[in-house]
Amino acid sequence: MKKIAALVCALTVCLTMAFAKKKAPGTFIIGLDDSFPPLGFRDENNEIVGYDIDLAREVASRLGLALVCQPIDWSVKEMELNTGKIDCIWNGLTMTAERKASMACTEPYLANAQVVVVRNGSGIEKLADLQGKTVGVQAGSSAQDAIDNAGDFKKSLKKIVEFKENITALNDLEVGNLDGVVMDLVVAGYSISQGNKPLSILSEKLAPEQYGVAFSRKNKALRDKVWKTLKEMQADGTVSKISIKWFGTDISTIK
Repeated sequence: MKKIAALVCALTVCLTMAFAKKKAPGTFIIGLDDSFPPLGFRDENNEIVGYDIDLAREVASRLGLALVCQPIDWSVKEMELNTGKIDCIWNGLTMTAERKASMACTEPYLANAQVVVVRNGSGIEKLADLQGKTVGVQAGSSAQDAIDNAGDFKKSLKKIVEFKENITALNDLEVGNLDGVVMDLVVAGYSISQGNKPLSILSEKLAPEQYGVAFSRKNKALRDKVWKTLKEMQADGTVSKISIKWFGTDISTIK
């Protein structure tokens, strides 16, 4: 009986702790892929930094909240959001009709496109040159959606290899295990320039897209507060300063 009582007690404590962690007041928990430069990634000190992080930190500050950056498995991001483990998905999330229907999304804050990265000197200059080739892609990403939506392009490929994140895919491309990597333009450009990699981006794009921040459909009030704050940051020049810091120019699409 004592063992049962102790077990019940322990379970109660665990559940209470879990609930308290999930509902911790005064925090703003963003779910992200921490290997997605320059939007969200780990620096040389293992700190999570990036364009989206700077935006989110300023938003949280203006709302009187403490920012918590929570790395998640990008392939199950919607589940992380719907179970309440995070307040929003904020890390280069492409706005699609399906995502807008299943989540409460902000208006777009950044423009992007899905592109193909290849090795310099590979002879691959356009999408048609990838016929019979092997390409890599991040599992659960909009890059994967772009491939699926480009039926003829997908059929022309020899093989599609899925990766957990883009950095490993680019490394495999660089050593010759892949012929191309489909990924976000802003991430590709930053990764190539910062890493001084012998890679290039095909000018022919697979799909244009826009980034937004996604919340649970039960949490539209927080979404509205975040978007209102972002618009205020755009108006007072804060967004422009953050954009110039990471991209060298203001590429924000907030209106």
